[in-house]
Amino acid sequence: LIGPFLLVAVPLLLYIFYPPEVKDSPEAPAEAKAQLEKMGPMSEEEKIMAGSLSLTVALWVFGGAFGIGGVASALVGMTILMVTGVLTWKECLAEGPAWDTLVWFAALIAMANFLNKFGLIPWFSNLVVSFVQPLGLAWQASFLVVTLVYFYSHYLFASGAAHIGAMYAAFLSVALACGTPPLVAAIALGIVSNNMGCLTHYGIGSGPPFYGAGYVPLTKWWVIGGVLSVFELSVILGVGSVWWKLIGFY
Repeated sequence: LIGPFLLVAVPLLLYIFYPPEVKDSPEAPAEAKAQLEKMGPMSEEEKIMAGSLSLTVALWVFGGAFGIGGVASALVGMTILMVTGVLTWKECLAEGPAWDTLVWFAALIAMANFLNKFGLIPWFSNLVVSFVQPLGLAWQASFLVVTLVYFYSHYLFASGAAHIGAMYAAFLSVALACGTPPLVAAIALGIVSNNMGCLTHYGIGSGPPFYGAGYVPLTKWWVIGGVLSVFELSVILGVGSVWWKLIGFY
């Protein structure tokens, strides 16, 4: 119920807050067809590129079953392109935005990992427990506080996986300690874990490439991310709580 609603509502909300400059392009299909005819059949390099991309994606999806990680999958694809001459190292060096993304995104992920390594996340989780429990709130109010802290702490993370790995279990324990029904706590925190990437341009793996394209200014990205976060949390915790009650989660 929540997923289909957000799937429809979020694009509409984005259309209102950041409408596209071009809203109608009836000539696009005809122009695309004309350009494809002009380009002619696929060249050998294009076929190699398509094959390399297909192999890379396949290894990224299924490689884990054979002990092949995501980095190795990417290197396989890149190696094929460079060995066959489809891509040169000089062309790689010319991709400035890609190198920018690699450098600062890697640094942010490393910083997020060290937050957990040096004990900040356990300390922070205990701090939340010590703050919420003495308030004597009903579990609904306590869980709202826990969820908000969990969600907006994503500003400190450059990876959804790093955030979830570091904080999901800890905050689930906090929610349960405050009396939240187990299914509600696990599902709600799981859902918001998939939505918190909207907050920043570095909050999820796909963010930096989209931001690097240069279409959305940094300030606009953060403002829209904040607006979407309020809307999505309202739907997840508002509509979701009613739905979970109807299906007997609590």
